[in-house]
Amino acid sequence: MSQADTLPSAPFGAHARAFFTRGWTVFEPDPEIAAWVAAAAGPAARIAADPAARAAWLRCGGTWFAGVNIFPNGPDGAVPGEGVPPLSGAPLRFVAEVLGLAGFAWDRAQISVCHPGYPQPWEGESEAAFGYRLRRDAAHVDGLLRDAARRRTLGETHGFILGLPLGESHPQAAPFTVWEGSHALMRQAFRARFAGIAPGRWAAEDITDAYVAARRAVFERCRRVEIHARPGQAVLTHRLALHGVAPWTAPEGPPRAIAYFRPDPFPGAGPHWWLEKP
Repeated sequence: MSQADTLPSAPFGAHARAFFTRGWTVFEPDPEIAAWVAAAAGPAARIAADPAARAAWLRCGGTWFAGVNIFPNGPDGAVPGEGVPPLSGAPLRFVAEVLGLAGFAWDRAQISVCHPGYPQPWEGESEAAFGYRLRRDAAHVDGLLRDAARRRTLGETHGFILGLPLGESHPQAAPFTVWEGSHALMRQAFRARFAGIAPGRWAAEDITDAYVAARRAVFERCRRVEIHARPGQAVLTHRLALHGVAPWTAPEGPPRAIAYFRPDPFPGAGPHWWLEKP
């Protein structure tokens, strides 16, 4: 019996079944999320236009502002000096009630902004990496570290990925992509790789081969979906899901801006929960 089979039908039954089966779900427009986005959009746009921030975070020939952990929100998601309220709403209640994650501190949001023409060649990015960005959306699992030799290790242990669109955009304006069901294949692969190893040692293990093999299996077996959402909606993605950003194929138009949160609900607790919790 799967996790989804044991969940109640209301009020989050449909979202729970989608999240646990597909690895993602999109919440309907929520007034509390909409209020946060309306207040945060202006400060986020000013950050993305700041010359110092652009020098640090502009990627892909000027077509992507990565903005990792750049938004100055506090642990409740608020920015009091900018009038940005604490995060609240149905997606957060789902996280608490269905995922069992509550009372944690929110990380500082990533402000990810894609522009027409994304992606373009980027100085320092290899031809193979650029090709992977074009063909496979630079698909990855969040939290894995990669060194200069492109070897992967376990780094950050996120609870989930919460994406909040900050403005209207075309559905083909570099949409967020997910390989449905990939979280289950990734969990299986990581379980096998870490079997017999104490969780406290996982971060020292080279997991490159297991990760690359699992990623290949995902591409062969899982359906790739492009996800478009509007301000007031929220996209919740499983932390183990393979995901990326598709090339911009829309007509010229406004940038596509999304605030992403990836909190660690159990700081200092070790990575076992990251692998085994729903």
